[in-house]
This record gives sequence, C-alpha cells and structure tokens, in this order.
Amino acid sequence: MHYYGAAQLAASFRTVRDNTIRIAEEIPEDAYGREIAPGMSTIAGTIAHIALWPSRRYDMFETERVTTLVGYDFTAARAALRAEESTPRSKAELVALLRSEGTRIADWLASLDEARLAVMVADPVGPGAKSTFEHLLAIKEHEMHHRAQLMVAERVLGIVPHTTRAAEERRAAELARQQREAKAAAP
Repeated sequence: MHYYGAAQLAASFRTVRDNTIRIAEEIPEDAYGREIAPGMSTIAGTIAHIALWPSRRYDMFETERVTTLVGYDFTAARAALRAEESTPRSKAELVALLRSEGTRIADWLASLDEARLAVMVADPVGPGAKSTFEHLLAIKEHEMHHRAQLMVAERVLGIVPHTTRAAEERRAAELARQQREAKAAAP
C-alpha cells in the first residue's frame, strides 16, 4: 500500500506553488531587478526559473519518457531553459507564469498512474537507478530550495514572509487562549 502517490504529489506541489506565488506577489516590482546576493540571479530571474524549471521534467518524463539519463542532452536542455528564463517579463507576467505553469504541471502530476511513477530511470552518475516518482519529487524540492532564497530576499527588503506571519498569528492566538483559560480557572 502506498500512502504518497500522484494525487499527493500534485497536491503538495500545488501548496508549494501557491506559497511561491504569494511571495512573488508580496515582493514589490521595483525589487525584481535586484540580485538576491552578489553573483546570484535577480529576484525576477529566480521567479522565472522556479516557474519554468518543472517544464524540463515534463519534457523528460512525459514528452520523451526517458528510462535512462545516459545520452540525455542536459546541456541543450539547460540552454533552452536559460533562454526562456532570460525573456524580460513584468511582475504580473511572472506571477501569471507561476500560476499557469503550476497548474499545468500539477494537473500532469495528478494524471500519472502508479505504473508510470514506478518506472526506473538509469542514472550513470548517481548511485544507480531511481524511480520516476523520485525524479518528480525533485520538482517540489527544487522549488522549495529557490523559494527559500526568495524568502531571504523578502527579509532583506524588510518583508516578513507570509508563512512566518501566519505562524506568529497562530502562536499569539494560542497564547491568548491559554491566558483566557488561566483567567477563567483563577478563583
């Protein structure tokens, strides 16, 4: 019995993408041209990368249906991705791209059956073959990595990330509840 399959992968990717969209919306457009750190991509470049990188996995595992990474042209795929990422886009266009690509990829992930997820993919560089499922988990993990960079950028810009604000609100509500209960229990 599997507890985590295509439906769960798609749902968790949607959650990750929704959080990324929220961050992209919170960062002011005039900051989109800033580098996250010296030598790193700009905020806009990072958002474009987050939006477009999953399409490479789609190409590999849906369009080409690879079962081996031997001979896969990573250089060409990387060059195509970088060319797409370098297209100038406004904040509104980048947020729309996050939404549209997020929906497309999540719908695709949800459509995969267990047999497709179980296909083993030979990796001559890594520790051996990994399942397609393991490769597709990388979509979410990769986005979370770059989203963390955007959260650091938010902090540099003086923005408290929405996930932190929500956690602080929960803690404050719990403290208020405890104080009410203590007051009600006092003689």
